[in-house]
Parts: sequence; structure tokens; C-alpha cells
Amino acid sequence: MSTQPTPSSSPVPTPTVSTRMPLLTRRQLWTLITLTLVWGINWPIMKFGVTGFPPLTFRSLSMLIGLPVFGLALVLMKVPFRIPRAHWRELLVLAVSNMFVWHILVILAIPMLSSGRAAILGYTMPIFSAICGVLWFNAPLRARQWLGVFAAAVGVLLLLWNELTHFAGQPVGVLMILVAAAVWAYGTQRLRHTPMEVPTLTIAFWMTFLTTLLMTGLAIAFEQERWQIPAPNTQWAILYNALGVFAFAQAAWLTLARGLPPVASTLSVMFIPVLGVFSGAWWLGEVLHWQDWSAVVLMVVAIASVLWPEKAP
Repeated sequence: MSTQPTPSSSPVPTPTVSTRMPLLTRRQLWTLITLTLVWGINWPIMKFGVTGFPPLTFRSLSMLIGLPVFGLALVLMKVPFRIPRAHWRELLVLAVSNMFVWHILVILAIPMLSSGRAAILGYTMPIFSAICGVLWFNAPLRARQWLGVFAAAVGVLLLLWNELTHFAGQPVGVLMILVAAAVWAYGTQRLRHTPMEVPTLTIAFWMTFLTTLLMTGLAIAFEQERWQIPAPNTQWAILYNALGVFAFAQAAWLTLARGLPPVASTLSVMFIPVLGVFSGAWWLGEVLHWQDWSAVVLMVVAIASVLWPEKAP
């Protein structure tokens, strides 16, 4: 597991200095493909899971099951758990920006919106991330990367085309997910530039641990009177989130986000909202339009613009 290098400890240049396109390893590519599939179909699964079931409790149960599995994986891979005390404050900031805000706001907004709309809004994050990088993290974009950001933005607008009339009745849900996406975008950039010289999986484990404590506390405080035995669909959704999202996808994403330049790691997941829309249409019977198919092409352009290798100079 890689750690964040510093100029004094490694001759490798800081990623933000180079503007060359990244060349994914085979492992990173397969991780990205699996991550896209797991997160993409999770949007309609979450919608099934929280229908008639307290959302904070749904999320906390998923994390309480997934966290031990995640911890066992670290033990088997012999990844250290220790984070120096000097980095505890940075860990908390990363947890707030990468997990706290996202998991609370999204799970509360899911019951208000269709799974497709929620996925589209949630994955405006790469656009926010590119802007955050330019404004605050000294990460200028090349023309090809700006093309990817533009294609992703147009793709999101096309996916929203047939949904805008529905948003008028759910402004709170829309605002919650957009705020969550913007904060997550900042968190992704912050993780990429963190001074913590510990394995990414170690950071991911402790961020998940802190988020589990927070979500469980909120569920006890606000939903205890609504607790019930989960229905079979909810049980299946909880298990999927525990193993697929928290034991794998969350850690995989953080590893990619820290190991690739931010614009590459964020735009590379732009196919997730497309998959969310199409899987939601398949399970929920929503009608697809020409805009949806056009968005697929644009998302492919966005991904290729940052991941397609350049010719050597």
C-alpha cells in the first residue's frame, strides 16, 4: 500500500507538478471498473433499502457490519492500524469532508428523490473537484482535462434534462445532495494533498470507524422510536452496502483518489451516474430518452480525456 511521499523522503515528483496524463496500472483499471459497477447499481439498491425503513439506521447498520470485515481485510493484508497522534486532527478533517457530510446528507435525501436523480446530483462531485483543485490546491488543468470537465458537465445536464420539472417539488433533497457533492469534492482534493504518511487503507479504516460512530449516534438520537425488523429487501440492501460499499468501494475509491491526480480519479468515476440511471430504469421502470444515451457518449469522452495515455514526449 502506497503512502503519500514528501519531497524530503522520496525523489518522486509531487503529482500536482506534472501535468502529464496518468497511465493506469492493470490493478487500478480493474479496481476502477469494479468500483463503478458496485457504486453505480447501489443507488437503486439504497432506494429499495430506505423505503419504509429509517435511513440513518440503514446506513449505520451497513457500516456496523462492513467495518469489521474491512478491519479483517487490513489484518490479512498486514496493513498497520496506527496513525500518529500528530495526525489525528487531519484525520478528523478528512473524515468530515470525505464521509461525514456525504453519508448523512445523501442517505437523508434518497427517500425524497428517485435513485437516478440522486446519482446524477451526487456525481456532480468531479466537476466541483476540478474547480476546487484550480482554486485552492494549485492544480491547473490542461486543455484535454478541461475538455473532460466540460463533457462531464454537459453529460450531467443531459441526464437532468427530463428530471428538472420534478426537482421543483423536492428542493431540499436536491440541495442536500449538491452540498454533499461539493464537500466530498473538497475532501478528495484534501486527501490527495494530505501530509499523513500512512497507508491509504489505514486512513480509510479510521474514517469509516469515526463515521460509523457518528451515524450510529444519530440513529439512536433521532430514529430509535422507528426501529423495526428490516424487511427482506432492506436486509439484502444493508448487506450489499456493508460488503460492497464499506468493505470494498469506499476503500477502493480513497486509494484511487490518493494514487491518481485528482482530475483523473474524479472524472474516471463519471460513468457511475450513468449506471445509476440505467439500473434504476431497469428496476424501477423509468423511461429512458435520447438525452440519456447522449450522456453516455459524453461520459466516455470525459473518462478518456483523463485516462487515455499520452504519447511519450
